[in-house]
Amino acid sequence: MSPSEPNSEPNETSVPPRVRRKRKNYSLLILAAGIFLFGAAAGTSYYVLRPVTLRIAVGPPGSDAQKLVQALAQTFAREASPVRLSIMTTEGATESIAALAASKADLAVARGDLDMPANAESVAILRKNVVVLWSTPGLPAKGAKKQSAAKIKSIDDLAGHRVGVIGRTQANVTLLRVILTESGVNPDKVAISQFATNQITEMANDPAIDAFMAVGPLNSKITNEAIAVTAKARGEPKFLPIDVSEAISQKHPLYESEEIAGSIFGSSPARPEDKVETVSVNHLIVAPKSLSDTTVGAFARQLFTVRQQLAREVPNAAKIEKPDTDKDAALPAHQGAAAYIDGTERTFLEKYTDYIWGAILVLSGLGSAGAWLRHTFRRDERERNTEHRDKLLDMISRVREAESPEELAAMQREVDGILRQTIDYVDDGAIDEDELSTIGLVLTQFHQAVTDRRMTMGGAAPEMARMRAR
Repeated sequence: MSPSEPNSEPNETSVPPRVRRKRKNYSLLILAAGIFLFGAAAGTSYYVLRPVTLRIAVGPPGSDAQKLVQALAQTFAREASPVRLSIMTTEGATESIAALAASKADLAVARGDLDMPANAESVAILRKNVVVLWSTPGLPAKGAKKQSAAKIKSIDDLAGHRVGVIGRTQANVTLLRVILTESGVNPDKVAISQFATNQITEMANDPAIDAFMAVGPLNSKITNEAIAVTAKARGEPKFLPIDVSEAISQKHPLYESEEIAGSIFGSSPARPEDKVETVSVNHLIVAPKSLSDTTVGAFARQLFTVRQQLAREVPNAAKIEKPDTDKDAALPAHQGAAAYIDGTERTFLEKYTDYIWGAILVLSGLGSAGAWLRHTFRRDERERNTEHRDKLLDMISRVREAESPEELAAMQREVDGILRQTIDYVDDGAIDEDELSTIGLVLTQFHQAVTDRRMTMGGAAPEMARMRAR
């Protein structure tokens, strides 16, 4: 391109200030929108991905259940799991349930036959608490060289005798009375004495006690210690079978029929000599029905994923089982846990597709409403723009009748004012591209008419001068 040729490419100085400001405003708007979208995405990601901490009530201090939950909490934290545990230590299962009922805890560890809140549902079975009933020959008489055989050989023989129950919870007494009733023994004819877990020796040496009952896992140290201590003090135990265990499980769904395998409490001598029929009750993690299904499902997934790994540190973790997901279960499974167990968990899109489409429809409706309101609010400006267009058309006719350059200049100044207002309307969005093109066409015709009129007036001036000279 030669130096004499004008630069066809626009530079920044050739762009009108108003256009430059408009471009700058658009850039700032795009930047602000980008920052907003990034912040919204970051905030949403943080909200969705942040760990959820659940308060879990468990007790008493030092119990197997508390040790298991502590190990579980440490594993979740170590593996940066999406659900974490905050342990609330209580005096026992009853207190843990009370904390759950008072909304002071999100989860609680308790036996399934305790008085649960109406909205409590099971999340996982930590273990099965098995009933162990046994009798002994009794404390040896002074000078006796050999202990006699146990007088009580079945549950039917318990009438008129006293049973020592290990544990202060009323649930053990209630369970014993159920067993007696279903076995055909009037529970009012059987005396019951409760002993704390640290009173086993005292219980074994109490001459008023004729039989014993423990409720706990089969590998419970407390149960094994009680059997060993009573055997040493009173003679070899006789384990009492609960022959009506199936009937009990049918009438009382919170209890299940179980078997105690032979020699599980000792092999020399065998304790028991053969398998013994009994009943069990689940030790559970429970949650209120109102707790988020997503949160409970995530917790259940984590729990059963680390169960085998955790069993290397805490052997009792191997006993963790999935709850009954049948809708007619005595203590139904929480919907979040049931969805994980049954494989019916829904993905994020499956859960929120309806909401997403609803939001899109709402936004679309809001956009349409906004466009309508904008169209309504800009109606006056569009009407004035129409008036300006009509005025320009009239001015084209006036240009052709102008008699002096001053008159043409005055009309051009008026047109300049109309042009400035038109540009304002464009910036405000009051007129669209089609209307702007129409205005441009009219302006072109006006300027052409001015040019033609100036040329006509320029040619007429010399002729007028010659006519005056004559």
